[in-house]
Formats: sequence, structure tokens, C-alpha cells
Amino acid sequence: MPGKHVIHVRLNTRCLKGGAFALEAINSLATTYFFYYAYFLAQNQFGFKTVQNLFLAAGLGFSYVGAAIYGGRFAQRYGYFYSVRIGVAILAVCFVIGAFLQTLWVWLLMILIANFGLSFTWPALEAMVSEGESRHRMQSMVGIYNFTWAGAGAVAYFTGGAMIEHLGIRSLYLVPAGLLIIEYVLALCLEKHLLAAKTNPVPEPPVSEESNIGEKHSEAGAFLKIAWIANPFAYLGCNTVIALIPTLAHKMDLSPMMAGFTCSIWLFVRAGSFVLLRFWANWHYKFSLLVAAYVAMIGAFAVILLVPNLWILIGAQIIFGLAHGLIYYSSLFYSMDVGETKGEHSGIHEAAIGAGNGGGPAIAALAIWLWPQRPSSGAWSVVAMLLVGLAIIFWLRPPAHRRAS
Repeated sequence: MPGKHVIHVRLNTRCLKGGAFALEAINSLATTYFFYYAYFLAQNQFGFKTVQNLFLAAGLGFSYVGAAIYGGRFAQRYGYFYSVRIGVAILAVCFVIGAFLQTLWVWLLMILIANFGLSFTWPALEAMVSEGESRHRMQSMVGIYNFTWAGAGAVAYFTGGAMIEHLGIRSLYLVPAGLLIIEYVLALCLEKHLLAAKTNPVPEPPVSEESNIGEKHSEAGAFLKIAWIANPFAYLGCNTVIALIPTLAHKMDLSPMMAGFTCSIWLFVRAGSFVLLRFWANWHYKFSLLVAAYVAMIGAFAVILLVPNLWILIGAQIIFGLAHGLIYYSSLFYSMDVGETKGEHSGIHEAAIGAGNGGGPAIAALAIWLWPQRPSSGAWSVVAMLLVGLAIIFWLRPPAHRRAS
């Protein structure tokens, strides 16, 4: 097993950084194909209804919280590439098993274990692209990272429905498994290259005006806390939308292929927003922009689930994607900007996503179960929780903004 020295070396050579982005793109393609379409699988193979899909999403989200924290610490201790290989191996084995053993309880166990394997990949990949970078270059690296996973994920969701219709249901298991095998080989090659290079330890980053953009550490820390609150609440909305897309598609009489085409718009918009935010740095540490994005996200979320009109759905997705792009970028950027233990902070960032992924569907499922005669109760209950998140954000606002108010 690799030792701690693996993690404390420069990872800013072009070969290693380019390889890290390639790993990320493959990981996003493979996992989006399966996890985003798992709700269609559950609906078509096991007869899951809206509430069951929401409970499935909640279980996956909540189980990811502790796993992500552990995965981040594992990556920090034993090495990023080694952590990726462990996670990819778990995922690939689970998907192969899922393709051929499709009883309900085996499938549920498989998806939970795969979800655990996922936690070894994303914290490591996030830390990998930020390790050894100056603050200015980290802005660029995080931007490329965000666009890469978001763009690959959007492509996967856009094409996943067509893949089901043309290649069959097993393609959602075997195509990701094949991609993950490629990812494993690439991670192994990059790890060997890293060890062979025998690069020097990463020096302590110099204290400069550029790296002290918040002027006060307390202000930067406040933005980190706000982002760690805003991001899980944003995913509270995202994962609720994803879990309810099969229901939304049924209401609008959309096939899986058309649902993939139509409901992937916000994913492409989010990917585009990451490009904009990479080149425009004035959003850093701007409380008003973060709040505006959060409010816009709440409105767009409500419209997506409550207004069954195709053109309104498209417009709301554009707003939703832009808003979530800023919120997600803030969480990851501040996590990397404020802390030095990249792997552990990435694990916390991912755990926060897991909390949101679990919380939104759980609240929606509970509301629908309590008020089955009101189909919109799930969406409105999540809107209420998003408003609670907005109140928490204002409560945590930086000292300078408290004085201003």
C-alpha cells in the first residue's frame, strides 16, 4: 500500500494534471450513466413509484456523507491515485454484478456498495487538481475541473436515455464498467509516473497579497462555512429533481430518451457557468452574488417541478444551472483556498453534497407519504427547506456584511 509520501509531492506537471482531468471525465461519464439513471432502472425493473425513488435517493445521499469523509481522509493519507483505483475497482465490480444479478435486494446492496466506492474517487480527484498550485492557478484548475466533470456528466445524461433504448438496459451497467476499467489502468499508469518522477515535496505556499484576498482570515472562514451550507442545500434541490425526473417524464409523456434530451439542459448550462466563473474572478467572496444565486435556484426549482410545460421547463433549467454553478464553484473553491489538507477538505465538501442529496428526497418522500392527495407537497416541502437554508446563510454572513446591515 502506498505510504504517506505519495500525497506530499508536486502534482502540477502537465502530464499529471492532464491525466487527472482525464480520470475525472471518465469517472463522471461512468457514474452519471448509472447513478442518474438508477431511478429509471428502479422504476422499470422493480416497479418503484415516486416515493420509493425518493427514499432510494435519500438512502444513497445519507450513506455517502460518512463515506465521503472517510474517503477524503483515506486519499489524504494513502495517496490520491491509490484512492481512485480502490474506488474504481469497487464500482466496476458492482456494475458487472448488477448487470447479471438483478433481484431487488441484490440490486439495492450493489448500489449501496457502489455508492461507497464512489466516495474514494471524487475527494481524491478534487484534491488532485489543486495540490501544489498557487492561488491564482488554483482558480484556473478548479474551473477546468468543474467544467470537466459537469460537461462529461451532461453528455452522459443527455445520451443515457438513447443508450437504454438502442443498447438495452444492461448497457447502463456494462458501459460504465468498461469506462471504469479504462480509468483504473490510467490511474495506475499515472501513479507509477508520479513515483518514478521522484519530485520534491510541496513547499509551504508563500503568504502574498493574492493569497490573502479575504483580507481577514475570519472573513474567508465565514465564506467557507456559508458555501458548505449553501452547497448541500443546492444539492437538496438537485437530487430531488433527478429522483423525480421519471415521474416528470411520465406526466409530460416523455420517453427515457426524450427525458434525457430535455432534462439535461440544466447540466449543460451548469457546465457552461463553470467556464464563465473560471475566467471571471470577481465573484470571489461576494456575499450578494451568492445569495442572489441561491434565491434564483429556489425559484427555478419550484418551477421545474410544479409547472408541467416544456418551454417553461427549459427556461427554468437555464436559471437553475447558472445558479447551481456559482454555488457549487464557491463551495469547492473556498474549500481549496482556505485549507491546506486538500483531501480532507474535499471529503467534507463531498459529505456536504451527500447530506443535501439525502435531505431533499427524504423531505419530499415524507411529505408525499403524509399528504398523498397533494402530489405537489413534496416539491413545496423542499422549497420550505431551501428557505431555511437561506435563513442560515444570512445568519452566517461575514462580519463586514453584518455591519453593513
